[in-house]
Amino acid sequence: MIDFDEEIKAFSPSLDVSQAEEDILKNDLKDIADIVLQMTTDLRGKD
Repeated sequence: MIDFDEEIKAFSPSLDVSQAEEDILKNDLKDIADIVLQMTTDLRGKD
């Protein structure tokens, strides 16, 4: 049987949505759209 008191002691809340959003926005990773845009820009500049 589940001991709810023990489960609550072990519980750690996840990041708040706003905190998670801030952390995600601080991380400057390129996505596939950024990569394709950079590739097309590079190819056009080399003509």
